[in-house]
Amino acid sequence: MRHLYNFYLPAGTLKNKSFFFIFLLSLWSSACRQSQPKENPNSGNNKTAIKKNSATVATLPDTAQIIKPDTTKLAVAATKPDSVKSESVKKDTNPPGWPVTGPEPLPGSILPGNRIIAFYGNPLSKGMGILGQLEPEQMFAKLDKEVAAWQKADPSTPVKPAFHVIVVTAQGKPGPGGKYRLRMSDFVAERVIGWAEQKDALVFLDLQIGQSSLQEEIPRLAKFLQKPNVHLGIDAEFALQPGQVPGKRVGTYDAKDINYASQFLADLVKEHNLPPKLLIVHRFTQRMITNYRNIKLDPRVQIVMHMDGWGNKTLKRDSYYRYIQKEPVQYTGFKLFYKNDVRKKGWSLMTPEEVLRLKPQPLYIQYQ
Repeated sequence: MRHLYNFYLPAGTLKNKSFFFIFLLSLWSSACRQSQPKENPNSGNNKTAIKKNSATVATLPDTAQIIKPDTTKLAVAATKPDSVKSESVKKDTNPPGWPVTGPEPLPGSILPGNRIIAFYGNPLSKGMGILGQLEPEQMFAKLDKEVAAWQKADPSTPVKPAFHVIVVTAQGKPGPGGKYRLRMSDFVAERVIGWAEQKDALVFLDLQIGQSSLQEEIPRLAKFLQKPNVHLGIDAEFALQPGQVPGKRVGTYDAKDINYASQFLADLVKEHNLPPKLLIVHRFTQRMITNYRNIKLDPRVQIVMHMDGWGNKTLKRDSYYRYIQKEPVQYTGFKLFYKNDVRKKGWSLMTPEEVLRLKPQPLYIQYQ
């Protein structure tokens, strides 16, 4: 999971405001009972232990104190059983708008010739995803197992492993900068990039900007993004306006924000003669991305619209078709949650074979 206030909206919730208010109030009351460590970027303490229910969650560098309980992220929630047939699920080989008409991939492009299997989280927190829940060697072995499963499910598409690490995490309090976001020290990115070197893997640096901006957060990552195997992820859920607080509403990105991120990456590719970059855009509601038709495609940057939601299989598929398939951009992604996708009786983690039945087939798969 991500930070303490991370949550998802149930599919269709906006049509039932009373249900959503009661649901959100219940969630917020639960979250407020959790311990809420404060930012302390000037502490100089490199071994600050964060506790959750008296158990150590992470040991953090001097710039960060983060915690994210597994139970606070709600997405395509359990309002229907898995047995309910989703009317949105299409079986067409080529759904309307797919494949997207765009620039031909340049030499060195990762997509569409490969599929990416990424582990998500932060190595300093057990509550933010699989990336921090196991010792590195155990985590590597688990990633190898997933890669092998996907390669077996689709032998025609080579599989690349990846680490997707949150380097800016949204916060429920403004902090010293007043931006409701917490920047990790370079230690976090450097550690994960080191892992990638061991595994010949890709790296994605993920941003939850709070009340900051992409213009403020992306340039400081340029020294990492100049590396050929390092790419970018941006999370619309935590892109908020002044007066909005993470956890109290879902944020949004407009096409112009995505275009800024894409152009920044394209300029790096040109300046440093790099292979094309990947840009992952998280999405799980209609309003999280606005004016998608105005998103500009550039052969130097490959954009993945990533369905980032948990719940039963029917609702996960339904959200994919509602928000990803129906608004084509370029490539697609799909997220699987080791804990939340199995948290209720009768739920189970979607298999590679089940995910591959989606149309268009996702080329970026993320495990949290």
